[in-house]
Amino acid sequence: MSMRDADTARLPARVVRKKTLDKDLGKIGRLEDATRSISRSQFAPGFALLFLLLAGTIASYHIGAGPNAFIIIAAAVIGGYMALNIGANDVANNVGPAVGARALTMTGALLMAAVFESAGALIAGGNVVVTISKGILDPAMVPDRVTFIWVMMSALLSSALWVHLATYFGAPVSTTHSIVGGVMGAGIAAVGTAPINWLVIWSITASWILSPLIGGVIAAVFLAFIKINVIYQEDKIAAARRWVPVLIAFMASAFSAYLVIKGLSHVWHPTATTVATFAVVVFLGVYFIVKPWVHSQSEGMENRNQSLRRLFHLPLICSAALLSFAHGANDVANAVGPLAAILQSAEGAPITTAVNLPFWVMLIGAIGISLGLFLFGPRIVRMVGTQITRMNPMRAFCVALSAAITVIVASWLGLPVSSTHIAVGAVFGVGFFREYYTTHSRRRRRFVKKHHPRHIRRKPSGLDQEELRRRKLVRRSHFMGIVAAWVITVPAAAALSAAMFYTVTFFL
Repeated sequence: MSMRDADTARLPARVVRKKTLDKDLGKIGRLEDATRSISRSQFAPGFALLFLLLAGTIASYHIGAGPNAFIIIAAAVIGGYMALNIGANDVANNVGPAVGARALTMTGALLMAAVFESAGALIAGGNVVVTISKGILDPAMVPDRVTFIWVMMSALLSSALWVHLATYFGAPVSTTHSIVGGVMGAGIAAVGTAPINWLVIWSITASWILSPLIGGVIAAVFLAFIKINVIYQEDKIAAARRWVPVLIAFMASAFSAYLVIKGLSHVWHPTATTVATFAVVVFLGVYFIVKPWVHSQSEGMENRNQSLRRLFHLPLICSAALLSFAHGANDVANAVGPLAAILQSAEGAPITTAVNLPFWVMLIGAIGISLGLFLFGPRIVRMVGTQITRMNPMRAFCVALSAAITVIVASWLGLPVSSTHIAVGAVFGVGFFREYYTTHSRRRRRFVKKHHPRHIRRKPSGLDQEELRRRKLVRRSHFMGIVAAWVITVPAAAALSAAMFYTVTFFL
């Protein structure tokens, strides 16, 4: 008998039973924890599968038992799958900065974005979708209706798979670029390069570079303005009372123009003069409303940066809501546009450059985007909001404002830009500007030296300067990974779509 057995034998039977019971209960508790963890991990895919079954059921109810019913039902399921992936990846850019700045909780951001995405899709999504994916493929040059259906089906599934893969690896990519790549790849596989609008392809390629650069520069300019005129001022409260109403009014003006140009473009087509007049009226109205609000909010506020951040919470929440509305109104077409084209072709209508969009098709897209955001969106929200660079309300404000202004400028110039690239580029722009400003700003150096003399030497040594130069406020690994995902989105989606089209047509 071992010493342990001998000691156990000497213990009272009640004590032995108690220890055995504790061990058994501990094992049961660990088993329950593991079961709950597995259940949580399977909840999102299970709920998504139920939604896809619902999408197929909705399609079946509306089309009945027609000759191409199976194709339409399959397309509805794939369209729902694409909508889920748009919600999981693309929507996060609208609310990520606000979550990273702690102006919104994750739950609050997801709920608000879901509501406004759905509202944008259903209210301003439009009844007609122009040629699928910005006119990338000329339907008149496709030889027959069946070929066109399989081109759209391959494009829709391949783009959904690519966005799903990007979401899995935590890379925010453009769903518009994904669907464009899908249509291009399947179109080339089906009928060669002749029907492809290469001017649009080159414009989209240019937008890979222009979108993040313009967004980053504009965000950096506004952050510089805030630092110079508010943060590094002796009386921060007085400076905030002077400039914060102007900034908020400017944001409201920019977002009003953004919504007219992007979010309401399907239901209202005003002239440039009308948009400019509308924006000026909004600026003046919001300024005179917000100015007393900022004054009252700043009463008794300490003369420090931490206090100023509270003034930017409400504008951030409003900007996230408006960005979500405009995104839902526009990008829902990436999920349901090909679906509507398949539906129209399967029902025997001629292949035209515009497709009618039934309400039930739009409903699948709206619900899918919202559900995808809830089930799978937090991963990209955290990436955009916290993992690229550190956010606070003022930096997030600059990101949101940059997104609206960049879209307006691009629309006036006729440039096809990606809202994903703009938002993420603005986040990078804020981070890189902070790196530069921390190292090179004389204003900041004088301010810190005056107000925090114990934290800075009178004459910084070469070692101190070198330490400042090495200080990185943007994670380079995320920067390189996201840029790589952007560059390969169109070719990857195109190759995947072409492979799917060849596979489908081979077995038919």
